Amino acid sequence: MTLRPPDLSRRPFSLSIERVIALPPETLYRAWTEQIDHWFAAPGSVLMRAEVDAPFFFETVHRLETQAAAERHPHYGRFLRLEPARLVELTWVTGAGGTKGAETVVTVELEPQGTGTYLRLTHAGFPDDESRRGHVRAWPLVLEQLEQRLTLG
Repeated sequence: MTLRPPDLSRRPFSLSIERVIALPPETLYRAWTEQIDHWFAAPGSVLMRAEVDAPFFFETVHRLETQAAAERHPHYGRFLRLEPARLVELTWVTGAGGTKGAETVVTVELEPQGTGTYLRLTHAGFPDDESRRGHVRAWPLVLEQLEQRLTLG
C-alpha cells in the first residue's frame, strides 16, 4: 500500500510555532513517537507504533474550573514521515473544539541548538480560521507542558 498524505488544498488554514527547548533532539523525538503519555496523553490511553503509515490513538483529559467533570478528547492519526532526532510528521484528527474531524498535518522539526533543541511545529489543513486560532492558543501551552514534564522527569 502506498502512503497517501491528506489533501489539504481545500483547507489552507495553518500555523507555525517556534521554540527553543532545553532538551536534546533525541529526547523530543522519543516524546512524540514513543512517550506521548509521559507529557500529553492520558496514561493508559495510547495506542501507537512509531512507523510510517502506522495509525495511532490517544486521549487527553481536561477539566476547566467551570466544569463539574473532566472531558475526554480523543486524538487520531498516522505517521507520515519519521527522521530520528530530526523530524516527526503525522496526521492529527480531533473533534469539536479541535480540528472538527478534519485530517490535519502536524510537522515537528528538531534542530540541535547548544545543549537544547530549536523546535518548529507547523500545523496545516484546518477546516476554518476558528480552528486555527484555537490551536494558535493551545500549541504554545502544549510545548511548554512538554518541556516542563520532561525536564522535571
